Amino acid sequence: MCEILQTFMMGLREFLKDYFLGFWDYETPKVMVVKNRTLGVIYRSVQFLVITYFIWYVFISQKAYQESETRPESSVYTRMKGIAVHGDDILDTVEYARPPEGGDVISTILRREVTYDQMHGTCAEHFKVAKANCTKDSDCIQGEVNFDGHGRRTGRCVQYYNHTFRTCEVQSWCPIEEFAVVREPALVEAINFTVFIRNSIHFPRFKVLRGNIKDASNKRNLHKYLSKCHYDEEKEPYCPNFRLGYIAHKARENFSELCKTGGVIGVFINWQCNLDLDPSHCKPAYSFRRLDVRKDQANSGYYYRFAKYYSREGVESRTLIKAYGIRLDIIVHGHAGKFSPIPTIISTVTAMTSVGICTIICDWIMLTFIDKNEVYSDRKFDEVHKEPTAPIPTELSFINSFGSNHSDLSDGVPL
Repeated sequence: MCEILQTFMMGLREFLKDYFLGFWDYETPKVMVVKNRTLGVIYRSVQFLVITYFIWYVFISQKAYQESETRPESSVYTRMKGIAVHGDDILDTVEYARPPEGGDVISTILRREVTYDQMHGTCAEHFKVAKANCTKDSDCIQGEVNFDGHGRRTGRCVQYYNHTFRTCEVQSWCPIEEFAVVREPALVEAINFTVFIRNSIHFPRFKVLRGNIKDASNKRNLHKYLSKCHYDEEKEPYCPNFRLGYIAHKARENFSELCKTGGVIGVFINWQCNLDLDPSHCKPAYSFRRLDVRKDQANSGYYYRFAKYYSREGVESRTLIKAYGIRLDIIVHGHAGKFSPIPTIISTVTAMTSVGICTIICDWIMLTFIDKNEVYSDRKFDEVHKEPTAPIPTELSFINSFGSNHSDLSDGVPL
């Protein structure tokens, strides 16, 4: 047992000694020219790919020579404009826009479901509410509140309005919405409503402030321009007026379907500014996309409820309105870049260093797949233990696929 332990300790000591001495060895690359056409084609191909990647993608596409800012300060102001005729009524922005003047979110009503003349009282619960159907009073628990229903149960089982079946009676705004609702036709004129979107963006690092409205010589000309223009990607890129029909079309949505169910559409304003050029070249780019999930019927569409209260014969009453519409979420992204020597130096050094990948790949291919007789590995790796007593001329090693035609530093000659 003692001999085994002693042998183990001696082996461990030799290992630690070799490791310690080997730690202080110096390694230097050795230049060796390999006359192999296949390996040469692989080397130049990989080298070409690496250089092309850095020139085209890193420097030209990503502009890695620029200092960038990706969190600008932004302000958004929106306003809906348009007039709609609904029967004998004339509807303006106060009637259908929420809020009339808003920030980065604004909506417009496309269709309404109205329940007129609701008053506080007792009435039959809707038959689709859980445990609302009954045959006798004992089926209804007095004071029970179902949060999917319309109010608090009185404990009575009553006839469901003018139907023959019965449901539990509740204290609520009566008549309930599901029974007395009146569904109005859609506002087809809304396709021509316009939303005014004013966006200002500031890049504090570069002290650049830009807006999405065209500069004008005076306020009169600007007001005249804004009252007539409509946004067009090519003809009017600085006009902030967008037709709802245009927004729905760009979002690939059917406006008639939106009138039925409503929807949420994102208006994305993207500022990509190359400040090596004049700031006037910094223009907004708009894109539009439906944000609510259409495949999930429970979560798709957009609607909300509000009420108009009034007094009728001294009794507080209300008209309940369920409004379906389009909600626009204005989302602003910004990126600005300008030449700076520090990122330029870092990207250049990274590119030059990455070229070394070509050598690593070709060495691995050469030593793994081509060097069947270990000719290359014998030439590539040398161990030099002491300096030569006399100077020996050195030259590059030339190796073809049949072996070495010239001597090199690994021919058993100590350095």
